[in-house]
Amino acid sequence: MLSGGMLSGLSEIADAYDLFLVDQWGVLHDGVTPYPGAVAALRHLRALGRPIVILSNSARRAHVGMEKMDSIGIPRDLYDRLITSGELTWRALRERSDPFYAGLGRRCLLISWGDDRGLTRGGVELETVDDVADAEFVLMAGTNRETLDHYEPMLQAARARNLPMVCANPDFVSVTPEGDLVICPGAVARRYEEIGGTVRWQGKPDVSVYEICRALYPEARYPLGIGDSLHHDIAGARAAGIDSLFVAGGIHAPDLGIVRGETPSDERLEALFAAIGQRPDHVIPTFRW
Repeated sequence: MLSGGMLSGLSEIADAYDLFLVDQWGVLHDGVTPYPGAVAALRHLRALGRPIVILSNSARRAHVGMEKMDSIGIPRDLYDRLITSGELTWRALRERSDPFYAGLGRRCLLISWGDDRGLTRGGVELETVDDVADAEFVLMAGTNRETLDHYEPMLQAARARNLPMVCANPDFVSVTPEGDLVICPGAVARRYEEIGGTVRWQGKPDVSVYEICRALYPEARYPLGIGDSLHHDIAGARAAGIDSLFVAGGIHAPDLGIVRGETPSDERLEALFAAIGQRPDHVIPTFRW
């Protein structure tokens, strides 16, 4: 087991860190309601006077994410910034300074939550099309609780044309308000890579998003990455060379044989860490003080 054992709350380690990079979905809220203890934990962290960045793989732009958290009871005075993979994608599509984005073309097949077109507006000069045959690239920004098989024909058609894909949310799964796991864009993008497609990933675990945070707070020497995904939050923190805190009651709760709020056994934790190949520095049942 980890050298420090299972934490009962953030209060046990908070004094050791000077920058907190906190995931939102599955850690702070379920999309509708904050989890018990999450808002109080943010308030306690805020009282330490150290920066808090909500670092999210949401495909939404940052201002939309802040409005969402406002509406469910997580006010903006509890954190300093919200950085989303969607915002980073939008900026890359608008600026086109990266050679990959410069070569994408302007016609995209947009796959999003409902009819969310936020990544194609606000100065981004894109034409959205409805058919792979008319597209120059695929913008993978959302799923609608379909199975992975639902996307297979589109992926095969895109691969046949060698279309690049931009994945604006690298997460593989997310937790619904009902507690179910549903696939996210990352699962579709991973499948596209499996059949030989080219994917540009934006967000965790890519180290560039951590470099952005460090550039914003250059005085911070001891950041802590907090999240519930071993594939993204923990892997990203480790790749960036910073400590990590794994929230066990999130997307990996079924793997650990628990429901939110319960404490997993050491044996189940060790088996999960070994299976995924990622080991956090700390573990906590839920995001709480």
